[in-house]
Amino acid sequence: MSARRDPVRFDPILLAIYQHLLAAAAEEMGVALGRSASSANIKERRDYSCAVFDHAGRMIAQAAHIPVHLGSMPMSVAAALRHGALAPGDAVLVNDPYEGGTHLPDITLVAPVYLPQETRPRFYVANRAHHADVGGMSPGSLPLATEMVQEGIRIPPVKIVRAGVVQADLWRLITANVRTPGERQADLEAQLGAAATGARRLVELARRSGPDEVTAYCGHLLDYAERGVRAVLQSIRPGLYTFADALDDDGVGGVGPAIKVALAVRGGRATIDFSGTSAQVEGPLNAVYSITLSAVLYAFRCLAGRDLPTNDGCLRPLTVTCPEGSLVHCRYPAAVSSGNVETSQRITDVLLGALAKALPDRVPAASYGTMNNVLIGGTDPGGAPFAYYETLGGGHGAGPTWDGASGLQAHMTNTLNTPIEAFEHLFPMRVRRYTLRKGSGGRGRHKGGEGLVREIEVLVPATVTVISERRRLAPWGLAGGGPGAVGRNARVDGRTGRMEPLPGKFQRKFAAGDRLIVESPGGGGHGKPRRKGAR
Repeated sequence: MSARRDPVRFDPILLAIYQHLLAAAAEEMGVALGRSASSANIKERRDYSCAVFDHAGRMIAQAAHIPVHLGSMPMSVAAALRHGALAPGDAVLVNDPYEGGTHLPDITLVAPVYLPQETRPRFYVANRAHHADVGGMSPGSLPLATEMVQEGIRIPPVKIVRAGVVQADLWRLITANVRTPGERQADLEAQLGAAATGARRLVELARRSGPDEVTAYCGHLLDYAERGVRAVLQSIRPGLYTFADALDDDGVGGVGPAIKVALAVRGGRATIDFSGTSAQVEGPLNAVYSITLSAVLYAFRCLAGRDLPTNDGCLRPLTVTCPEGSLVHCRYPAAVSSGNVETSQRITDVLLGALAKALPDRVPAASYGTMNNVLIGGTDPGGAPFAYYETLGGGHGAGPTWDGASGLQAHMTNTLNTPIEAFEHLFPMRVRRYTLRKGSGGRGRHKGGEGLVREIEVLVPATVTVISERRRLAPWGLAGGGPGAVGRNARVDGRTGRMEPLPGKFQRKFAAGDRLIVESPGGGGHGKPRRKGAR
């Protein structure tokens, strides 16, 4: 590419090139982060996300990482910029859910990208990583809390690096409030390295092609994404499409709150209204606005097809209305740790349920609808603290022409599992069983995917927390298809072998030798099952 081209003249081939160049910068950030991190949650499960932003803080490209991270990350970047200009060599750290974050374990790092001889940032880079522990009431920092202060250390937008110098006092403050400080420090250093990698690639791109051309095509990409979403909306028959679903419970004994959406589509625009959704709850299932926005972006972006870039332009044709103080737009000091992982999945279910009425030939039945969060912490035989976190996949919903996939992550999460070899090497635990859950997929002309069974034996006394959904309310089928099987949790006593059923959300002390069994839900089926003998 040559820097002499007229940056104003639009070239669709060049647009495609820039789409992939900018996304590649974000992908390379992710590779650097995953390879240099310490925790299994980041280096093995890849529970992180990276994105590139323009001079105004608009997301222009992202890596194929985690939807609940990426849709909310622009609000963290905006929060960082509200708290002051970023000079060369600065980096801001933030995990505050009320400042664009999701929940406290997700720590976001934002850094400016200056080109030589320029006095204002030409870009920003950001990455978000889920840290296996950030303090709070229980190992893993997803406790059954009733207010945010119980969930861990809350970091407002603060400069962790100033002019290239790490702020040692702030660093010590953060690591002093977590159970595994050495691991946290290494993971934060990996995030700094990833930001430096992304900045380097953007500077190289601007040097090669010319900064004005790169900036112009950032704007073209935003416009292109907007046109793609508008085209999808114009393919929908104008009207009002509604759907409602609920969570099993609020995590601390309260009834399951409802989520309702009314989707109004007309003239290439859509209004997504969550009025009628339950008020924020006492337990940790509350979702901040950024999570709801992430689910909306994900649902509509999925409809637009694979080749469309995911950036801020996708949201331009969408208006999202969330009553403040509700489950999907809670107020401080509501606890939110599970809103990110569980309520986000139910918001997605509700959105897809409404879209299934608008586009019945394109939208699948409900997937397993929960991240099946497993958190185990304690002290290993050598006296060192450990904290393990994992989300477990399940069955995907079947579609109008396809069966649901089995044993995979779905929707707002996009992580891997922890390989058993790495798991047993790093933690004083043993995986006794890991298999598909046969018969858990919903019946139908197209069958829902199967859930998973994961059985873990703890080899030392440990605190076990499970945050899971769809243990009471099954993933729904469509067009006459049956629901997926609800999930189940249990503890097996290591001394007696007695199995004890456990609720969807609990925190318990396990003795050495006890086993945890998590059976994840299956996906909903699609279409009425064929009669035996029918073709």
